[in-house]
Parts: sequence; C-alpha cells; structure tokens
Amino acid sequence: MSRTYGQIVATTDLHSALDQAHRLLPHLHDLKATSLIADCGDFFEGTGYYRLGKGTIEREILTTLYDVLAPGNHGWPHYFEPGLREMTVCANALDDAARQPLFHRLRVVDVHGRRVAITAVIGVSAFHTVPADQRAGHCVIDPVTALRELMLEHHHHVDSWIVLSHSGFDEDLKLAGACPFVDVIFAGHCHSDTYGPVHVGDTLVVKGRELAVGYAAAEPVGSGWAARTAVFPAPTTVPDELATVDEKIDSTCRMLATPVGAVNVPYRDTDLDRHQLLQDITSRLHTGLGADAVILNDTALRPTRLGDVLTLGDLLAIEPFDNQLVHAFLPERYAASPDSLLKHLTERTGPLAVAPWPLPQGIRSVLTTGYLADTYLGGRTHQAGLRLGEAVRRTLATPLPDQEEGAR
Repeated sequence: MSRTYGQIVATTDLHSALDQAHRLLPHLHDLKATSLIADCGDFFEGTGYYRLGKGTIEREILTTLYDVLAPGNHGWPHYFEPGLREMTVCANALDDAARQPLFHRLRVVDVHGRRVAITAVIGVSAFHTVPADQRAGHCVIDPVTALRELMLEHHHHVDSWIVLSHSGFDEDLKLAGACPFVDVIFAGHCHSDTYGPVHVGDTLVVKGRELAVGYAAAEPVGSGWAARTAVFPAPTTVPDELATVDEKIDSTCRMLATPVGAVNVPYRDTDLDRHQLLQDITSRLHTGLGADAVILNDTALRPTRLGDVLTLGDLLAIEPFDNQLVHAFLPERYAASPDSLLKHLTERTGPLAVAPWPLPQGIRSVLTTGYLADTYLGGRTHQAGLRLGEAVRRTLATPLPDQEEGAR
C-alpha cells in the first residue's frame, strides 16, 4: 500500500553523530507517520560509533526510519549494500564502462495529492573526494545535464521536482539557476553556516543542520512550495521499535568512554585547533621518521572539545577515518615545483600542514596519508608502520599511570 505524505523531511551530513540519537530517533519516528524521510548523504563516518560498529548501527537507522537516500562521498560503499541500494537515488552517478546508472534515478511519490519526483545528485568535486579504490569503475556526469535529461523523460507525468544534493550550498544555488523546473533543492556536503531557505527564481534551496543537530522540511503551499529548517528537540525516550538500536548505541558509548591518556597542557580544556595539532604532528614525524617531507590535510582531523583526560571517543572523533601513514612518490610534474604540488592539494583538500616549510626543491617522496597518496599523488610506495590516530594520541596525551605500568 502506497503512503501519502504531507511533507518531505531531509537530514544531511550526520557523520555517525549517534551521541545525538535520543534527539534524532524519537523525532524522526514521530514524523515518519506523515512525512517522507530523506537524507542528503554522508550519514556514515566521522565518530567512534562508526569506527567501532563499521556502519551497522547507521544502516539499521536508515532502513528503519528513512525512505530515500542520496549517496555521499563518505561511506560511498555502503550505498551499494542490500537494503540501502534500493533506497538510494542518484541521477548523475554511472558505471564508467557501461554508462548505466549506479542507482535508481528517481522515486515518484504522492505529496498532498501532487505527483512528486524525488531524485539526487552528487557534485563532481564531492565525488572525486571518494577514495580512489572505492570509486573504481564509477563516474559522474554534470548534475545539470543529468537533471535536464531526467526532466525531459518524466515531465509529462510529474507535478513537482525535489532534488537531494550532495554538492555544497553554493553549488546548489548555481544548480537552481540552471534547472528552474526544480521546486526544492535539499543541500548537503558543505558544512557551511548557510541553511536557507534561499529563493533562486521559483526554486528553494534549503539545508538541515549537520551532525544530527537538525533537519530541513518542505511542503506544497498553494501552487508552489514552502521550506523551513528546524532543530531536533530535547532528548526523550527512544520508541520500542528502535530499542535494539538504542542498546547498541549505549553499548558503544560505554566503550568510547575508555580513557587513553592525560591530555597535555597545550591542548587541555580547549576547543582543539586541528591545524595547529597537525603542524605539531608533521614536525614530530619529520624529525622522528626521517622523511624528506610530511604533508597532511586539515580535513583528516575533526575539531572537538578536550578536557583533562583523552578518551577513546575523543581520539576517534578527532581522527575518525583510520588513516594509515605511508610514503609516496611525487608525480614527476611536481618534482621541480613543490609549490605547485601544495597549490594543487590545497585546491582539492583544503589547508595543509607541511614540514619542512618551504618544501625543498628536488624532493621525490613525502610521508602522507594513504588517502592523499592514492587519490592525489602517485600512489603509496610503502607503509610507515604508523597510523595517523596513533600520532594524534602521542602528540595530544601522555599515558595514564596505570597504562604506563601496564606497558612495563
């Protein structure tokens, strides 16, 4: 039996922020009776809940509460798993060889008596941040081209168009201008402070607050649409239907509370400056491992509030991606121009921490993360025998007395 919806509700960039579950789960459960629940990507990766659970809790939440998903660059492989692939739509992601869609291109649902097409796009730049091995054999086409083709195929039996976008708010403003037939674009990917709704002609661009803080909603009003944002209300009891999920979250939370060291004075009782921490790490690695140079990107780490004791949850929140440190050869074109290499990386990954500074002329290899090596450099040559998370722990904290005793 098909459901008739009163509104569309969309979250985005949750990034496994399951510490907010007692806000998110009960409210979405209540909304589901009258709302189509969507997500704009990056539901996975970003906290210790994901690192310890490998996405099993997130998958259960999505298959229980959500109706339709846009794929995000984080957790890209999860969108191909049974149960999630059937829920995922995307107009512009293709099999590179067959040039066939990787997902269903749209869903058509009834919202207040209107036939509404719901589709999704992933931005070209967002797609290219997916680790190279995860997107092997996949490609994306221009979102504007994909949406126009889709509209021409289906306009005769659809009243309204809704797009879930994992591209960034500024990119979605451009998308709205290029695709005026779209009624609402739910934005994602950007982590900006702009939420809207913003009008671009008759199209609304709106984004829910990231990290499980809030959501966006849209509904038909008159001949058009209205959109708004909202925050999840105060924590309350999780409904019985989600009791098993709640138990898994609580169990993981207890594991994440395990202390792993005493926070060193420069970082204690502060909001972590991830760039400064990475600069400290690159200096230590350059000296300690004898690498010609060290290059790390700020977005490998996440800022968090630190107290006196570093917990496992703190550590996995700071370095949620389990990056392996590796040695990598520089592409030949950058050997004589290291400044060009840094400009290239900064444009694609954001600010960098580099040691030594400036990079010496003629260097041929760098110590970096496996992600940067495989995605933007010439590939890794060999492992450094150290993970970035361990370098973070050694820089941030000193082992507690009982941990030092255990080590002896």
